[in-house]
Amino acid sequence: MLKKQYLKTRPACKVTFRISKHAAKSAREIALVGDFNDWNVQATPMTALKNGEFTTVLELDTGKSEYQFRYLYDGSYWENDWEADGYVTNGVAGENGIVRI
Repeated sequence: MLKKQYLKTRPACKVTFRISKHAAKSAREIALVGDFNDWNVQATPMTALKNGEFTTVLELDTGKSEYQFRYLYDGSYWENDWEADGYVTNGVAGENGIVRI
């Protein structure tokens, strides 16, 4: 799930990425990976919540209209956000989610 909050003081948008307990399955850790962090699998670990969900918040520049991303479960399994703003073929293994700013 994506939640967006546009900042009034500068050209940026705070985007909350949240994975439900059901979608997280039995993952111990989940990383948010995308073009905003150069696809670095260690750059943006998500926080595990007591209710079984995972979340993280990024501040994305509104100068770029969209960003591609995926979630990496336990360092080995890729998953999309099925509530993303769109999807694009990634040329490797499936699709990347898109968040539009």
